[in-house]
Amino acid sequence: MTEQDRESFRQGFRQGLPFGVVGFVISLSFGVLATDAGFTPWQAIAVAGLVFAGSAQFASLSVVAGGGGIPAALAAATLMNSRFLAMGIALAPSLPGGPVTRAAQGQAVVDSSWALASRGDGTFDRWRLFGTTLPQYLTWLAGTVVGAYAGDLIGDPERWGLDALFPVFFVAILVAELKRPGARVVALTGAVIALALVPWTPPGIPILAASVAALLGLVAPGADPVADAGEAP
Repeated sequence: MTEQDRESFRQGFRQGLPFGVVGFVISLSFGVLATDAGFTPWQAIAVAGLVFAGSAQFASLSVVAGGGGIPAALAAATLMNSRFLAMGIALAPSLPGGPVTRAAQGQAVVDSSWALASRGDGTFDRWRLFGTTLPQYLTWLAGTVVGAYAGDLIGDPERWGLDALFPVFFVAILVAELKRPGARVVALTGAVIALALVPWTPPGIPILAASVAALLGLVAPGADPVADAGEAP
């Protein structure tokens, strides 16, 4: 590692701290809600450590909490994380080594670190990427641990409004996404599909079926899947 690499890592670490603070609160709510839904503390922590993606974790949790099966929960999480495919394709040329080495380095990708590591010319600073992700990962795990083990002290999630965090989380994502070309049509189509299926399909199925509406984004005027992947969730 050169001195320039160290400086990039330090700058990335400082940039990642504000995101880490927010992530701590969100992951704390995940820990509480996961154990409230029947997860053991270690299961909640393992999910947070391995998945490390708020949208995927809350999507799968909402399916499980609603009575859906594990396959539906995994499918929902996979769909929520599909954006990382485009992000990985864009990042790959900036990572040294063979496929396995690049895949290992790619585990550091989260939305904020990917965007902050971009140099604006199609290349990425991998050490800034690593530095930005590190505090977010640590606080994400710490928040989940606190939420999972302090659930009894916190009590009913509704008392603190924690039960509202993940619906609000998804609404915030939706509001940001509505700025993209054709996004309103996609959102409306997805809502219609989900509402039509809720009364007569098992939990989780409406979410999976509604995601088909996202395919409309491929034909939206001006849509650029790879470039859009770096926008705020």
